[in-house]
Amino acid sequence: MAKALILIDIQNFYFGEKGLTGCVQASQNAKELLSFFRERNMPVFHVMHDIDRGSLKANEKYLMDIHDNVKPVEGETVIVKLTPGSFKGTDLLPRLKEKEIDELVICGMMSHMCVDTTTREAFDLGFKCTVIHDACATRPLSFNGVEVPAEHVHASAMAALSFAFANLMTVEEFTA
Repeated sequence: MAKALILIDIQNFYFGEKGLTGCVQASQNAKELLSFFRERNMPVFHVMHDIDRGSLKANEKYLMDIHDNVKPVEGETVIVKLTPGSFKGTDLLPRLKEKEIDELVICGMMSHMCVDTTTREAFDLGFKCTVIHDACATRPLSFNGVEVPAEHVHASAMAALSFAFANLMTVEEFTA
């Protein structure tokens, strides 16, 4: 099986005072995973969410950039998306097919949104998926007056994915 790493939305806007819970550690784990793939010359795809950069102030444009911990290097593909999923409206699928990839290793931000959506899309497209859960991060949510801590949001998203859509592993387990 040919594997590729998909790093989803590890962008500057998720860091800082109002960032995601656990985003720094998740990005450091993603960096370790990225190094593992680079050392073995395995395909890497960086996916980034984009908005109208024209609506941002000059000093805010860096917020859309991929975080320094996982900055792409020459030869690595960057996919720009406008929706939570990494496949809809992008050329990710043909690029994966071109490289005869059939297994995806997925991590990124946010666990309950873009990581979840991309993993389900990939599964539906016939890919074998592994989500590196400690290289993902999310935020607290609320629904109908119930406050849900980020750790519970993340656990719920990972539990749902592990039910049928993906194998779940830590970076350490994957790289062993």
